[in-house]
Amino acid sequence: MKNKLFLAAFATTLAFAPIAASAKDWTHVNVGIEGAFPPWNLMDSSGKLAGLDVDLINDLCARAKVDCELIAGDWSGMIPGLNAGKYDLIMTLGINEKRKQVVDFTVPYASGVASFLLLKSGTVADLPKTGERLNLNDNSAADPIMAKIGEELKGKTVGVVQSTSQEQLINAYYGTNVTVRSYQNSAARDLDLKAGRIDAGFDSGVYATTALAKAGNEDIEMSGPLLKGAMLATEVAIGMRKGEPDLKAKFDAAIKGAAKAGVIKSLSEKWSKLDLTPSFETN
Repeated sequence: MKNKLFLAAFATTLAFAPIAASAKDWTHVNVGIEGAFPPWNLMDSSGKLAGLDVDLINDLCARAKVDCELIAGDWSGMIPGLNAGKYDLIMTLGINEKRKQVVDFTVPYASGVASFLLLKSGTVADLPKTGERLNLNDNSAADPIMAKIGEELKGKTVGVVQSTSQEQLINAYYGTNVTVRSYQNSAARDLDLKAGRIDAGFDSGVYATTALAKAGNEDIEMSGPLLKGAMLATEVAIGMRKGEPDLKAKFDAAIKGAAKAGVIKSLSEKWSKLDLTPSFETN
């Protein structure tokens, strides 16, 4: 009887094994894009998604031989929507340890920095090391500079986009000494900065460079160092649900192919004036 039960159980295991081991045939994916974070993504005058993310994902989907449907949504709902099955991929997701706990990432498709934004005639003096790159993981170099910035920001209100690594950093470094105000998107934060309702902003350096070039933003300036490291998610990748290795392999290969072909360089320079091609040292 025991042998018969064992054989029956073994046969059942074999019957299900090919299904569990077979690769998913990815022919269609839903891609989440915020549509409110230029130059990465935006809505054009006709109400269609545009920007670096859109141009690049179209190239990557063609390389991966996958039909992609782009879906706009609020940034704060992107990761919950991904894990609920609304999206299969989400764009502009910076890599950090906190996010690694809940999602998987492709290799980076862009490498950037973070920067402070100030009103030229505002309440915060120019911050130290403006325009210089600073790696927060180099504690001996970074800690004194971040302390000086903290002194300038003490008692001020700093605007960030909610659910971003920039929000995490301001809370981690200065949360006890500043008021952190979170916004749905960068544009809403900038309106408050220009109106004097907040004292400073903190955001992607690529976003800041593009925003400052727009009419109406002449009174805003970038100030302080161009930051990388710590919890900042400056290596930008595509996010996906955990346990989708076949999808990851397709888009890892597509990103590396686009980088080798110079597509990432040309598209990032088109949209941001900067070459954001990653080195693939961060996964």
